[in-house]
Amino acid sequence: MEQGPERAPNVLAERKSELLMAARAAITTVVVGQERLVERLLIALLCNGHVLIEGVPGLAKTLTVTTLARTIHAGFQRIQFTPDLLPADLTGTLVFYQKTGEFLPKKGPIFTNIVLADEINRAPAKVQSALLEAMQERQVTIGDATYPLDDPFMVLATQNPIEQEGTYPLPEAQTDRFMLKLAVTYPSKEEELEILRRMARNRPALSVAPVMSGTDVRDMRDLVDTIYMDPKIEEYIVSLVDASRNPKAWGLDIGRFIQYGASPRATIFLALTARAHALFHGRGYVTPADVKSLAPEVLRHRIILSYEAEAEGVTPEQMIDRILDGVKVP
Repeated sequence: MEQGPERAPNVLAERKSELLMAARAAITTVVVGQERLVERLLIALLCNGHVLIEGVPGLAKTLTVTTLARTIHAGFQRIQFTPDLLPADLTGTLVFYQKTGEFLPKKGPIFTNIVLADEINRAPAKVQSALLEAMQERQVTIGDATYPLDDPFMVLATQNPIEQEGTYPLPEAQTDRFMLKLAVTYPSKEEELEILRRMARNRPALSVAPVMSGTDVRDMRDLVDTIYMDPKIEEYIVSLVDASRNPKAWGLDIGRFIQYGASPRATIFLALTARAHALFHGRGYVTPADVKSLAPEVLRHRIILSYEAEAEGVTPEQMIDRILDGVKVP
């Protein structure tokens, strides 16, 4: 792909990818392994999207998010979600000032750039809804006034998949608001040895210097929109999503395992993240490999499995692999 429309953004993509590499390098000075998690978080940052991170305790989910926030000259708030949390604890409330006799807004911790919603499934539905409304509308209503949220604004939510007691699982309609759902796995033996050497001390070195500003992030988001995508790749993205809804039409014998296919939001996010993935790797154009790389994270929480699939232990990832194998690559 060396056509004219691609050459101009290609130079800028290479230049901006160096900034992204610097951010990734800064994060890896603190976080061992988890390269895929770090890359996906940076891609979501480029796409102005929110991320749901799922993994058992102790896999550096919170540390990675905190370190990412430190690499950017931007505001950061960590909110520990608990069963007694109220929506006002998140968004803010009206406070009566006796001297003036007025109710004035006191903004909550959501008024920042990067929000870490730690263990989001521990808070009741009202709190989750307040957060997800802010994610979708990028504004918060306090009393009778509406306040826009900062730009950039990004929610990174974590949840524990194994401990269900005292949790309020996110409904599928709400998880669909997250651009990506990342599954964090255990480190390799070599990575865990490095974790031991780096972190098994009373005062581990966790400092990292900012490498980019909010303006840099906004500029890179504008650049993502200029990344060239061939019409055949656009059709490929639509075909992948359609195959999750109508697998029989694509010669896939998986219809009994899928109750609902991916939403149109999946089509939008898959195209957007593919462009960001190309920029991340210094290219001004999208390849099918960009699409296939992001498909698991974009689709895994948007394909709703049937009872038969759950009974047979079928996973969304297995369905995504079948779809990627069954739809012809352009």
